[in-house]
Amino acid sequence: MARTFLTAEWRKLVLASYVVPESLLLPYVPIGTEPDLYEGRCYVSLVGFLFRETRLFGVRVPFHVEFEEVNLRFYVRRGERRGVVFVREIVPRTALRVVANAFYGEKYVKARMRHEWKIGPERVSVSYGWRMGGRWHGIRVKAGFQLQVVAPGSDEEFITEHYWGYTKSRRGRTSEYEVVHPRWEVYPVESFAVDVDFAQVYGAEFAGLNAMQPHSVLLAEGSDVVVRSGSRVRV
Repeated sequence: MARTFLTAEWRKLVLASYVVPESLLLPYVPIGTEPDLYEGRCYVSLVGFLFRETRLFGVRVPFHVEFEEVNLRFYVRRGERRGVVFVREIVPRTALRVVANAFYGEKYVKARMRHEWKIGPERVSVSYGWRMGGRWHGIRVKAGFQLQVVAPGSDEEFITEHYWGYTKSRRGRTSEYEVVHPRWEVYPVESFAVDVDFAQVYGAEFAGLNAMQPHSVLLAEGSDVVVRSGSRVRV
């Protein structure tokens, strides 16, 4: 079994998913994988969540135990393994960015970030924000408080149930790592808002997302997670 790289809780995940042309993501697809489609649709997801009780190689790093992350990701397959590829991951802490970039070749960047949770007896409100390019970007949702099981075969299951990560190095090589967690439950989303300049944050090729409404928006409670150390994919 691969060595454990990171353990943490991932909590209150907001996932806003957009249907995009497969051609948009092909330059980012690692060698040895292929785009993973749901009912013929190609998705890219903006995801915000909170890290808690974070440990790198079993060690609590000062000031890196609890913090936000926002990423833009899409979905791939390698045989029977269903995974994600990150276009960019934004965090407010230096150590995780440095270590993850070195070990995995992930595209972590550091930015000022903030979050707000309002949890009441009937509603839950969650927002994540980050400052980049001289402005604040953000995503927020309001949802009912009753957790729901994700239906098998649904697009909610497709978005939340991926257990592998893939990276594409500058030399074109592919690395693979496992992410272990139980199935997530979701809150019934009632309203949402996305205030993001996708071209500014993720590159000009994603400018089209600025004018699009998400195909779906989820709020998952999350769970404990274990991220295993990566290995090179032989192709």
